[in-house]
Amino acid sequence: MQTQIKNIIQNSINVKTAVLSDEQILQTLEKCVVTMVTAFKNGNKVLFCGNGGSAADAQHLAAEFSGRFYTDRIALPAEALHVNTSYLTAVANDYSYDVVYSRMVNGIGNQGDVLVGLSTSGNSKNIVNAFETAKEKGMITIGFTGTTGGKMKDCSDYLLNVPSNDTPRIQESHILLGHIICELVEAQYFNSTSK
Repeated sequence: MQTQIKNIIQNSINVKTAVLSDEQILQTLEKCVVTMVTAFKNGNKVLFCGNGGSAADAQHLAAEFSGRFYTDRIALPAEALHVNTSYLTAVANDYSYDVVYSRMVNGIGNQGDVLVGLSTSGNSKNIVNAFETAKEKGMITIGFTGTTGGKMKDCSDYLLNVPSNDTPRIQESHILLGHIICELVEAQYFNSTSK
C-alpha cells in the first residue's frame, strides 16, 4: 500500500510540475489576478460555481475572499452560487439542474462582475449555461478545467486548464491555482506584501 500512496503523491506532484512549466497558465493566472483586483476596485463582485467536489472548491475560494486569506482586512464581495439550498432545489425541481446557475447569474450578475466556474471536464451544462448568461450581461468568465477545457474553453475569457485528465489531480491543482489568485488579489488590492 505504501507504494500506492507514494505513486498518488508523485502523480499530484507531476501535475503541479506540469502547471509550473506551462507558460500559458502562468500568464493567465496573472490576468485573472488583475481582472479580479479591477473588478473589486470598481465595486463589482466575484461569483463562483461548480458541482460536487468542484462546488466545495468554489465555496472554499469564495470564502477566502469574503473572509480572509493572509491579512486581517475588510471582506471582499464574493459568493458561491450553490449555497442557498432552497433556491438550488426549487430551480432544479421546477426547471432543470442545467439552469440553476444561469438563473442566479441572470438575477444577481452585473456588468463587470466576474464568474468563476470549476469543472474538471469543462463540460458541466449548468456552468456552460451560466457562462453564456454571464457573457450576455457583460460579465468576465474564468474557467478552471482539465486538459482540453471542454465546452467551457469557448465561453471562458480566461481558461486555467490543468494539464491532466485525472479528476482528483485536477481538483488539487484547482485549489492551488485558486489559492495563488486569492493570495495575490488580496496582496494587490490591499497593497500588502505577498508571502
